[in-house]
Amino acid sequence: MTKGQLVLETGEVFSGEWIGYRGECVGEVVFNTSMTGYQEMLTDPSYAGQMITLTYPIIGTYGINHEDSESDFLQVAGVIMNDLCEEPNHFQSQATVTDILKKHCIPGLKNVDTRSLVVAIRKHGTIKGKLVLEKPFPDYKHEFILPDAKKLVRQVAVTSMVQTGAGSCHIVIIDFGFKKSMVHFLVNEGCKVTIVPYHYDMEAIEALNPDGIVISNGPGNPSELQIYFPKIRSVAESFPTLGICLGHQLIALAYGAKTEKLLFGHRGANHPVKDLQTGKINITAQNHGYVVNRESVNESIFQLTFEHVHDNSVEGMKHKQLPITTVQFHPEAHPGPRDTTYILTDFVQQVKQLKEEYLWEKV
Repeated sequence: MTKGQLVLETGEVFSGEWIGYRGECVGEVVFNTSMTGYQEMLTDPSYAGQMITLTYPIIGTYGINHEDSESDFLQVAGVIMNDLCEEPNHFQSQATVTDILKKHCIPGLKNVDTRSLVVAIRKHGTIKGKLVLEKPFPDYKHEFILPDAKKLVRQVAVTSMVQTGAGSCHIVIIDFGFKKSMVHFLVNEGCKVTIVPYHYDMEAIEALNPDGIVISNGPGNPSELQIYFPKIRSVAESFPTLGICLGHQLIALAYGAKTEKLLFGHRGANHPVKDLQTGKINITAQNHGYVVNRESVNESIFQLTFEHVHDNSVEGMKHKQLPITTVQFHPEAHPGPRDTTYILTDFVQQVKQLKEEYLWEKV
């Protein structure tokens, strides 16, 4: 078995056995605490540019299937785990984790002390790392150069318009790195869904005659996407709009708020979020390293609707006059608990109601 190492920019080195593509890579080292859902994580565009540490002790037990991927490709820069199962046992299994890592040219390490690695990440904050084949020269100088958000989004977003579904309600997704489960949910709610690249201009979006807009999740630092803030605000003020994860942050930034980086992010399927209107606690699926700064939100324009129970960070907002809603978590919950799927259901119902009212006004 080929030996490899994860070298952190802070100097720590974690050894393991090489899996997947035999090529070195650099990425932001993050961790996810979910017990299941490794296929969804590896294919989630929000992980572009990142090396994901899977903290559950054994990965791959139920294999890989053709149904649960969030995109057509593995999006992570690399993957780090403890034990890897090479003989999965599940009726839907069609490949192993090793198979898809090799197919998509993604490197990784197994038999790593992931507990110690997570302790290091929590100590230093999210840090850059490099996966390297074992070197004969321990004093080798490593470089940790990562792409910016514009490049990451360009890497994961669609390059041309995509349409699916045949419902009477037309939802346009502005794609910064959407998840397929989001589209599946909307189609199952009776929507026609059109996915357009993040750089689509306002006139082209208006020409599609949408009933509602979803601004998707995606990778990178949201403040690096400032060139798109004016368009996002214009779109949100023209159509009923839902922002999810990165989309939530972009809407906040478009209205003058600020974002800040969390020490080590929220990534997992068990994050408690409080509904500030009802006091109810929902368990949510999350994957983000940035949050909206609470003090920077103009509360004469936006009402805060959700907050994270652990650190009180902003998890949702609602415009006080316009049909604009945002959530930091993933309401489609794939993978994860389905406590907040009502967010998407309520959005679709709102869009349908507003469309009906508009049609009556024209009669």
